Amino acid sequence: MGMSAEDEHTVSPKDEEWPEAEKAEKLARGAALKWASGVFYRPEKLEALGQYRSRETQRNSSIQSRLKSTVQSYLEGVSTGLEQLRLAAEEVQNVCQDLGAARWALLDSADYFQVLQQMRALMAEHVQLASVVKVLPQLFSVHEVFSHTLQLLHEQHLLEAHAELMMLEHLRDDILFQLHLRGLSSAQATVLSYFSGLQELNESLAKQLWGIVGRSLQLVREDPVLFVSAVRIIEREEKIDDALLLDATFLPPGRPKGWRQKFYHVFQETITGSHFHPACVDTTGPGLSRHLAALQRDVVAELHVVKDLMVQCVPAHYNILSICTAMYHQALTSHLQDILQEDLDKQALFLLLEWVLHVYHSPEMMSHPGLLPEVDVSALGPLISPDLVDQTERKYVVKLKASMLEWMQRTLEVEFKEWFREEEPEADHQGFFQSALPVIIMQMLHENIRVASLITGSLQQKVYSMAMEELEAFLGRLREALVQCGKEHQKDRTVPKYYVPYLLAVLNNNLALSSSVPSLHLDTAHSEVPVSLRAALDRTQRKACQLLLEELLLDLQPLCTQLPSRKWLSGSQVVSSMCEVIDKYAKDFSHVRKPIFMLLLMESERLVTSQYLWALMQKKMVCRTEEERGQLCDRLLQDATQLRELFHGLGLDKSQQSLEAVFALRELICLKDPALLSLEVLGFITKYPDISDEHVSTLLDLRGDVSKEVRHMVLEMMAQHPQALPESYQPIFSIIVVPAPELPFCLRKGKCA
Repeated sequence: MGMSAEDEHTVSPKDEEWPEAEKAEKLARGAALKWASGVFYRPEKLEALGQYRSRETQRNSSIQSRLKSTVQSYLEGVSTGLEQLRLAAEEVQNVCQDLGAARWALLDSADYFQVLQQMRALMAEHVQLASVVKVLPQLFSVHEVFSHTLQLLHEQHLLEAHAELMMLEHLRDDILFQLHLRGLSSAQATVLSYFSGLQELNESLAKQLWGIVGRSLQLVREDPVLFVSAVRIIEREEKIDDALLLDATFLPPGRPKGWRQKFYHVFQETITGSHFHPACVDTTGPGLSRHLAALQRDVVAELHVVKDLMVQCVPAHYNILSICTAMYHQALTSHLQDILQEDLDKQALFLLLEWVLHVYHSPEMMSHPGLLPEVDVSALGPLISPDLVDQTERKYVVKLKASMLEWMQRTLEVEFKEWFREEEPEADHQGFFQSALPVIIMQMLHENIRVASLITGSLQQKVYSMAMEELEAFLGRLREALVQCGKEHQKDRTVPKYYVPYLLAVLNNNLALSSSVPSLHLDTAHSEVPVSLRAALDRTQRKACQLLLEELLLDLQPLCTQLPSRKWLSGSQVVSSMCEVIDKYAKDFSHVRKPIFMLLLMESERLVTSQYLWALMQKKMVCRTEEERGQLCDRLLQDATQLRELFHGLGLDKSQQSLEAVFALRELICLKDPALLSLEVLGFITKYPDISDEHVSTLLDLRGDVSKEVRHMVLEMMAQHPQALPESYQPIFSIIVVPAPELPFCLRKGKCA
């Protein structure tokens, strides 16, 4: 099993050339030793040593035999390959010898090829002459065929005429192609001149075809044969065009004709020319309405003809219904854009918006049951762009604004004239004065906003915003009219005769407008009166109230000038007369609704208070004795009580009255000890912080018993305790003007030395 030491050292030169073999042998020996040491590590295993030796000997013999068989097979394959290579080399050498011989044979035959070239030229010329002879009958008959084809065209035998035309063109084009192949371009002009009649035939045929296409909508209803013939001819020409373009080696003159594209072009021109002439359209409201109605009727009718009849007369790949629908859509788009360039009135603008946004897509037009589902304009985009719709809406609002302004102005003029009527304004069932102005204004605004909502929400919002602005402007003009009426009344208080009732009617109207404005917005749940409009309504209300109070003031002033006086102290009926005036006006005020009535009552009471206080501070009387001061206190108590009870009886709670200032002022007059005036005035200015030094000084003068020291002390105390007006304080004294003190005569004249 192993090798001896001698064997290991006896290594052949061949083994030295294969170090890998030596390495493999060493590895095999090592593996064998490892195996043997594992098997025979016990003595009893040595008994089976002979069996192992015998088995390993047989195994080695088997491996050697297989190795010999493999090597033998490999050597046989190598031998076969070498034999095949030898045979291939012999065959290649034979081929080379044959090629050399052929080369020498060809070189010897070069002179004979020149003779063959001449024969080839003669053969080509013979073929050409044969081709010419073959087509000579056709060439001689060309002009006769021209005449016959023209006759066929005049008789509208289109298919036969077109067949002859194609034959002539084929003959011409074949001749031109042959010339083109041989580079004889100079001869092409002669051929074209000879076939010049083809141009006339083409033009004559095309003229008839486009005339037929122009009348196609009529022909498919009456006699579709002619139209079908025209379409067949167009398709023949398209096939010829396609074949020539596909070859692309030679393109005859006049090709490609592109008659199918021309068919669409003529068809579109027919559609555009038959209905869409903006220069001939009456753009006024009624005229445009008739035009749009005619468009609606004609477009629907013609699309029905295309869908029901024309589709059957043209190939399916024409997609004629969809293309026709797109043509009408595009033509309408251009037509409407042209119309919108004109200076349209508001009715015309409204009609266009309604037609574009609603009628066009309605079941009465493009969504007609007879056209669906084949006709679908939804994929064609809007008839006019959103920007143009917005621009048109703005134009409509501008026109509507001008109309609304004019209409409101006339309404105001009528209202102004009614103020000067010789009869009271109308009254409702509750006796409140009113006029038709709020109803007229609100109906007009509401109707215009409602009509705009039928178009789009954006137009409704635009009209609503414009209506709010115009109503605000109208209220401004109404105030100007009130001022003008007031000026007329100041000149002559008998004009207008029913000045106060009409002012009350204006207040009721203003209140009605204020309560009705929220209803103008269609979303009444979220509608609010715009701030600027609310301010305009408030200003109108204040202006009417101011004029009423000025009227009341004119009647009160003559009475207020009678006090204070000693006649008044002794029991004058001045305040009773004032109460009569107030009661009279209160009865007039009862014709205005309660919120305004209470406002007028409160303002009237404040006016009476301020006038009463103003009269006391005009320095027309000074109490000379204690008795007069007592009479003044009694008179102030009686007057203030009488006035307070009057207003309380009219519905004005005592806590809402400002007459309390008269009672507080009375306390200053009734104070027995002038030295205590500082404390009393401090309480007074705390309650009425808008009273000034001049007011207090005048009241001290009215007492007649205040020394300069006390006066100085009181005024000094006021200077030390300046008062700030509370936010909710209603001024009383600040609106009362105290007359300036009389200056010494020398200062008045400016001559004191």
